[in-house]
Amino acid sequence: MAGYSRAARGRGWLTCALAVVVLLLAAASLLSGPVPIPADEVIAALVQGDGDYAVIVRELRAPRTLLAVTIGGALGLCGAAAQALTRNPLAEPAVFGTPQAAALGAVVAIHVLGTHAFSFVLPLAAFLGAWASILTLMFILARSPSIVTALLAGVALGASCGAAISLVLTLSPNPFATSEIVFWLMGSFTDRSFTHVAIALPPIALGCLMICMSARSYRLLSMGEESAAAAGVNLRRTMLLTTAGIGLATAGGTAVTGAIGFVGLLAAHMVRSAYDADPRAILFPSFLAGAALTTLADIVARSLPSAQEPPVGALTAIIGAVAFLILVLSRRWSFRDFPR
Repeated sequence: MAGYSRAARGRGWLTCALAVVVLLLAAASLLSGPVPIPADEVIAALVQGDGDYAVIVRELRAPRTLLAVTIGGALGLCGAAAQALTRNPLAEPAVFGTPQAAALGAVVAIHVLGTHAFSFVLPLAAFLGAWASILTLMFILARSPSIVTALLAGVALGASCGAAISLVLTLSPNPFATSEIVFWLMGSFTDRSFTHVAIALPPIALGCLMICMSARSYRLLSMGEESAAAAGVNLRRTMLLTTAGIGLATAGGTAVTGAIGFVGLLAAHMVRSAYDADPRAILFPSFLAGAALTTLADIVARSLPSAQEPPVGALTAIIGAVAFLILVLSRRWSFRDFPR
């Protein structure tokens, strides 16, 4: 019991440390940008400041920071939930096809409407695409509730949406629209406002809540579907809540920032070994790890000396790939953490 208490305290301190890292990165995000602003001016602008600094901090940097933390955290949580549900170390939110469907909706809107799509129409089109994939997956799972079915259906939906996006890019007669589609597909927090925060937060919050409602079942699912069912897990309910939650949370983020990859895959692996590979225990730490990774990538994107700000999705893929390889080489996690 004493050893268990020490381990629990150690995990608690690690969670607190991750939360502090996220707060520090959020503060650094408010200070980052082409216009240098002193820390005291940033604090004053957040409270009641006026003038140019207040506009920059409150209207440009604050919503961007909030979106980076929230969307990155949601992707990390969704990645941990996807890996827990499927018992697959390579699972991520995109495995269920929702991000690709949201991207397809936005890409079609850009292709059809051009510059007129960059308002409320673009997030709306992305949400419609995401909802179409969620409802399709729910319909399939209602008829055949199994994890294998969810994976196969998700892969099929994602592949078909990816092919449709390539077709739209090929048929696009407008070079401007094509470049915007390509840039949007890589994800970016550029020029985001509190309007985008208001659009993204409700589905993200609802999706994360649905995932947390299924958290108790994840540890039992690690023993296999049959053992979990024998222990009282409602597999149909768990699958529907988890897949719908992942769909809502990823749709909320993709609708306002585009596709941001690799965060969902990496975040859970960053904390897994410290929490004894407990699928339930790593949910919140995965949220914090995802928030830290995305916020760091956004800070780097704004700090690079370039004529055009690089997309955050490309940076998260680069940072994530390097970190993932380091984890693999250090052998801090194993495929044995995912029983078959």
